[in-house]
Amino acid sequence: MDFDLDSQHLLLRDTVRSFAEGEIAPVAAGLDDREEFSVELTQKMGALGLFGIVIPEEYGGQGMDYLASVIATEELARIDGSQAATVTAGNSLGIGPIYYYGTEEQRRRYLPELCSGAGLWAFGLTEAGAGSDSRASATRAEEIAGGWRLHGSKIFITNASSPISRGVTVQAVSGGEEGRPEFTCFLLEHGTPGFTATTMHGKLMWRASDTAELSFADCEVPPEAVLGSPGAGSKQMLETLDTGRLGIAAMGLGAAQGAFEAALAYAKDRRQFGRPIGAFQGVSFQLADMAMEIDHARTYLYRAAWLKDSGREFRAAAAMAKLYCTEVAGRVTDAAVQIHGGYGLMKDSAVERFYRDHRILRIGEGTSEIQRVVISRFLGL
Repeated sequence: MDFDLDSQHLLLRDTVRSFAEGEIAPVAAGLDDREEFSVELTQKMGALGLFGIVIPEEYGGQGMDYLASVIATEELARIDGSQAATVTAGNSLGIGPIYYYGTEEQRRRYLPELCSGAGLWAFGLTEAGAGSDSRASATRAEEIAGGWRLHGSKIFITNASSPISRGVTVQAVSGGEEGRPEFTCFLLEHGTPGFTATTMHGKLMWRASDTAELSFADCEVPPEAVLGSPGAGSKQMLETLDTGRLGIAAMGLGAAQGAFEAALAYAKDRRQFGRPIGAFQGVSFQLADMAMEIDHARTYLYRAAWLKDSGREFRAAAAMAKLYCTEVAGRVTDAAVQIHGGYGLMKDSAVERFYRDHRILRIGEGTSEIQRVVISRFLGL
């Protein structure tokens, strides 16, 4: 078994790390404080090739693998969860469904701009009354002469209302019997009459990412707006979430790594009772446990990405990686705040932002409880 990264992955890691430290770190706290989405940073990340990283070059992507995507996301999240969220959601929820399930015409129409970072696309799944129970969706699609009519709403949708947001893939009930709804996904562009996207403010986390509430008031779309084929929406959604969990796991890993590095540096610098606090066993053991859990999380996540890249069954591994990495992020960021003491509670402390940003990771793309359901099903329970 070879655990070394190859030269391509090492170059990617070093390039993204340098960009994140040089371009994102100096402005991250300010963007977070102002709840400001940065078009400039997003387009710079696009120029770096971070959008469409696994998409073939013929559609504007980088033609790399999922391990590369995980490494890039980890490095962004090590500095700032908001920018990592923009890229991860842009790739897994925006670009991914169009590439994997779209027609050739849809791929040619949307992917080049999205892979460049000049535009963003979103995925509309969650509703006020439909979260973990996605089949409780109240958004409806009615087939009409010349296309479809959509009516309903979505909430907590990433990348849906920024100045460079181009549209959203909407899952809607399109038929079926009572108790057994049929779902279809639609590519809905901004500017469609009846479609509005309202930016949500007052978030605990990812304050510099774009989160929106969507409304569809009798939106009419042509037949070619259907993603793939009618009735395939539920399968498309579930498979999208399976792959997306690798990205959320990478965000948890990156947040843990960033918080750990900050805590380690602080423990070496902060002195009490005449010596650095890292010299006290109570602190040094915390740091040792943090390092151990992060190393375990990275090894497991990279293996899950390897399974995906190898064409093997990866869904249980992705659920395990998502569950473990995000819960490790919770333990590590909490310990980092504890080590910083009162300073860890102030907004000018990096660990304060890591602590807030990690919290969504145990909810988004399937809660920790849902991951346990997924894993238990693979155990035959």
